Order: sequence, then C-alpha cells, then structure tokens
Amino acid sequence: MTVARKQLAQWRRASPIAAALAVAALISAIPLYADSKKLTSDQRIELLRGLSAEYATIKALLPRSKKALEFNSDGTWDQVKWKAAEKELGLAGRVGDLIQVTRVEIEKDRIVLELGGGTKAKYKWYEHLEVGIGNSTTPVGRGDGNAPGGTTVALMFGEPIGELNSADVKKLLLPILDFDKQSVTANYVEALPEPIREAIHAKKAVEGMNRDQVLLALGRPLHKSRETKEGAEYEDWIYGEPPGRVTFVTFGGNKVVKVKETYAGLGGAVARTPDP
Repeated sequence: MTVARKQLAQWRRASPIAAALAVAALISAIPLYADSKKLTSDQRIELLRGLSAEYATIKALLPRSKKALEFNSDGTWDQVKWKAAEKELGLAGRVGDLIQVTRVEIEKDRIVLELGGGTKAKYKWYEHLEVGIGNSTTPVGRGDGNAPGGTTVALMFGEPIGELNSADVKKLLLPILDFDKQSVTANYVEALPEPIREAIHAKKAVEGMNRDQVLLALGRPLHKSRETKEGAEYEDWIYGEPPGRVTFVTFGGNKVVKVKETYAGLGGAVARTPDP
C-alpha cells in the first residue's frame, strides 16, 4: 500500500468528512499536474516569432509529403517512410539547399513547420527565396527546376511540449535543418555566379553585385551619398578615409554600375575594377 493510500485510510477511520475532503483535494490536484507542461502564452509567442520566416540549410533529403513528415525530438525519423514519400511526390529540397519556414503550428505534443510554402505551393520555393542582409533582400534561388514545392515537418515530442524556446527547437532539428546564420550565408554565397562569389571571398566589390553582396564583401560603408544624373538616381557607398585608399561603389538601382578606388592624400592614381 502506498503512503497516499495509508494516509487516506487513516483519514477515513478518523472522519468520513475528512476523507471526502482529502479525495476532493487529490482529484483537484491531478489537472494541475497534467497542465504543468503546457506552454504559456509568452512561450508560444516566442516560438512563433523565433521560427516563422527563418531560413535553414537542408542537411538531409527533404521529400514532399501529403502528411507532415514526423521527426522525433530525440533526433530520429522513419527514413523508410521518408523515402517512400520521396518516391511518390519527389523532393522538396536537397542537402545544402536553403529553405524557409513559411508557417508554424504549435500543438499539444508537436510543433509543425511548413517549409517552402508546403506541398500545396504552386511555385518552386527556391524561385521566391530571398535572404536579407541590411535593409534589403535578394533572390538566391538556383533555378535548376528540380524542386516543385515545399513540404511539412512535424517535430514530435510524444508528450506535452513543456518549457521550450525557438533556440531549443532549432537544436532539436539540427540533424535535418541547420538554422545557423553563418551556414545560411555560406550556402547563399556558394550559390552565386562564380565572378561574384570570388569577389566576395576576395573582399572586393565588382559591377553587377547587389547591395547584399557588397555588404558581404566589404561590410557597411562609412558614408553614403546620392545624386541624380539625367533623370537617373545613383548612390555611392564610400569605404575608407584619407590619407589612404578610398573605394567608391556606385549603385544604379540595386546593382553596382561602377567601382572606383583612389588613394586620397597620397597622390595615387584612380584604378577601375575590371568587369566581372
């Protein structure tokens, strides 16, 4: 006999009323214990904000599936079922591809992530994928025509979720999705045309780059200036200060149209960066 049963038997012998009150107290405590693992409103909001619209690098083949692909919180998944889904509907993404979380649903024992618009997407997710660096975004899709849409993944806990934040969820999903910003940026750079990719690695700006790519190559400029010539607006990003090398990166719209370097205060000549 457990301690609780012994205590209840003693109360019953002492007083039927006391026994009835004790039973009522035990019953009322049960839902409190069961609810102790429920997410609070603040936790739900943090999960939604921390996961919605996030980008990740795919680390395992992601098939499309009519039902959410189940991924267990212990890092395992039914690879046979995933392979069968791939044979039926094809892939939503390959290893190394970028994919975006387009919807988050939080249920009692699972968190469901719609990726790349889900299986109902009528477009290729990578054609609409953009990465933001600074105040603007740029498409990074490879346009290889192999991914007809997204998919849905359900992170399964097998019990009420309990206390959890978005960083915890990203760690649990690491075997299949890498949300690390550096990994996403590295994957973005590798998907770029070779001349631009080489310029970023060399920390240089070249014509044809957009603002995000210049930020990756050179960082934020010290100064900016704008002017209008023949009805067209141009913006200069200025790197460096005299005496020494000063680089002028001129944008027409979102593209670099000219890169000029001077050696202010040192008597140097102006060197034009070769076309990519």
